[in-house]
Amino acid sequence: MRRLLLLLVALALIAGGATFLSWTGAGPAPKAVAVTVPEGGTLRSAARELEKAGAIASADRFYLLARLFGGEGTIRAGEYEVPKHASAREIVALLQSGKTLQRLVTIPEGMPSILVHEKLMATPLLTGSAPVPAEGSVLPDSYSYQRGERRAAVLKRMTAAMDKALAELWAKRKPGAVVRTPQEAVTLAAIVEKETGVPAERRMVAGVYSNRLRIGMPLQADPTVIYPVTKGKPLGRRILQSELHADNGYNTYARAGLPLGPIANPGKASIAAVLDPAPTKALYFVAKGDGGHVFADTLAEHNANVARWYAIRRARGEM
Repeated sequence: MRRLLLLLVALALIAGGATFLSWTGAGPAPKAVAVTVPEGGTLRSAARELEKAGAIASADRFYLLARLFGGEGTIRAGEYEVPKHASAREIVALLQSGKTLQRLVTIPEGMPSILVHEKLMATPLLTGSAPVPAEGSVLPDSYSYQRGERRAAVLKRMTAAMDKALAELWAKRKPGAVVRTPQEAVTLAAIVEKETGVPAERRMVAGVYSNRLRIGMPLQADPTVIYPVTKGKPLGRRILQSELHADNGYNTYARAGLPLGPIANPGKASIAAVLDPAPTKALYFVAKGDGGHVFADTLAEHNANVARWYAIRRARGEM
């Protein structure tokens, strides 16, 4: 009966000379538009939003067409990107599909928490504030969010993702891992993350640092010297001698062992590397000029590698 009534109303509109929007014809939008259906939104309220956005010409006519030809599916809440010139049929199908617009905020591997906070605060379609997360508590990844979502909610998903990933990786740790707790794994993984950008080297760098930890040798990782100075942001200059000797709990030149905590947010691959380090006797590594590193078991070998690296830098005019 309701369908018949709607059909009669539609026919009455046509008979009265009103323009009747074609169900399958191209819509009026000259470009893609974003439309949000709030929780509890109805087809009628969605039609009004579509009209405001310019995706349809008339909310009333769209509503009638959707009731007549749109089937029994219900529309779903969320933000949608309606393609340019989408027909009424295509728009209804989109709203029923739940295929909402995907907006992403990406946290790169090794990003320190102060920059995670700045990135969240600079994302314009999020709302509210969020604290600076604890260092090492965020899992680097791309996270989807909706227009108007709270920054604190997005951050909560990031930290929950790290908790889940860390628990899974810790359960698979190998006997060769030197770290004793999940937090130590994150702390060492953050150093590995900062020391190499070459994925294939992660386990080897983790092996070097694991060897140093076993024998009580200082890690001597430059990023741990920089962290207390900048909280993870780029230093923008050479490390000072005073900074190399500063005993602040993070500087791994000043004392042996791990720093007080992570110096960045490491990715899954670096955490996995410290939980399954490469079996190696190497205690040293230095850059070799192509983005990677050369490793050495003895100090004599290392000094020769350093001399070669300095020669490369002098040839480039860097020294």
